[in-house]
Amino acid sequence: MNFTIQKSGLQMQAELKIINGDLLIVLTGGDTPHIGTITAFDQATRTITTTQFTSHDNRKHKDQVLAEELLNIIRPVLPGNCVITSGVHVNRITKAQIQATFPMAQNLGQQIKAWLQELPLEIKKPEYH
Repeated sequence: MNFTIQKSGLQMQAELKIINGDLLIVLTGGDTPHIGTITAFDQATRTITTTQFTSHDNRKHKDQVLAEELLNIIRPVLPGNCVITSGVHVNRITKAQIQATFPMAQNLGQQIKAWLQELPLEIKKPEYH
């Protein structure tokens, strides 16, 4: 499933894959989509961890801030673990565009939450010998 939003001259999208009861989200957008961060939510411990990759100019990517906005909205309805890869880059980004990315991520989170609440999930429990 894919969700997209456009605002202030930029586009963001979230591509979702359900893996049994777990959710993988690829959050990208802008002129140069990439994988800048990985944000993981562990359902059992309720903890969030983030890995930041090094960018081309040796700084750390900060895309986890968008992933966390989205995750905070969907977390109450997640049936299992969740991993979000995120990478949004807009060449010569303006302050207005930076400010627009947060409500855009929240909007994507609301769309995903509504979709998850309507989705009939059949989660298979593992068997052990």
